Amino acid sequence: MAAARRTRGAPSVKPDRVAMAAAIQEFLRAAGLPLDSDPNLVGTPERVAEAWAGEFLDGYGRTPEEALGETFPGPPDSSGELVVVTDLRFQSMCPHHLLPFEGRAHVAYVPRTRVVGFGRLGALVDCFAHRLILQEDLAREVASSLARVLKSPATACIIEAEQACLRIRGDRQRDARTHAEAYEGRLRKDGALRRELWARLGTLRR
Repeated sequence: MAAARRTRGAPSVKPDRVAMAAAIQEFLRAAGLPLDSDPNLVGTPERVAEAWAGEFLDGYGRTPEEALGETFPGPPDSSGELVVVTDLRFQSMCPHHLLPFEGRAHVAYVPRTRVVGFGRLGALVDCFAHRLILQEDLAREVASSLARVLKSPATACIIEAEQACLRIRGDRQRDARTHAEAYEGRLRKDGALRRELWARLGTLRR
């Protein structure tokens, strides 16, 4: 859980776009690229800095509470039914090589007293996906944050992704897909509730 503790919440990360652009420029020069003569590289350091600060790393500026937003009273007669939202598209960056991975997240929880809008679950995924994070930690952060913020007795996050690290470098396993699962509360045990969740996911893929 050490990795989860490192990424939880919103660390005090404030991107310095000017310094980032300068570092990118030095990187390109160190790579031997002709920055002064290639018109396609004019403005590249600034564009790269803006993309990283404004999109790829903007999750550091949000907490799970902010991502989930307003909560609402749960169904008064609920007896532990699952809420499941599947195929939440996301993009992220691997911290090992700074290469992208993207895919779908399937998020489930059992309401206790509060629920959130379905779209907020996608925002929670992006809160952590827009950081430098491993796929395994992404699943864990989503499941644990949902349990903590909503005080849910059972949560899950299942992620299917395509990793550029696997597809475009090394052995170049172009067809490889990676899967990561994380469960909290009652879903940690391989019981009836988890089997119900997987039955729903399986039905959607027939």
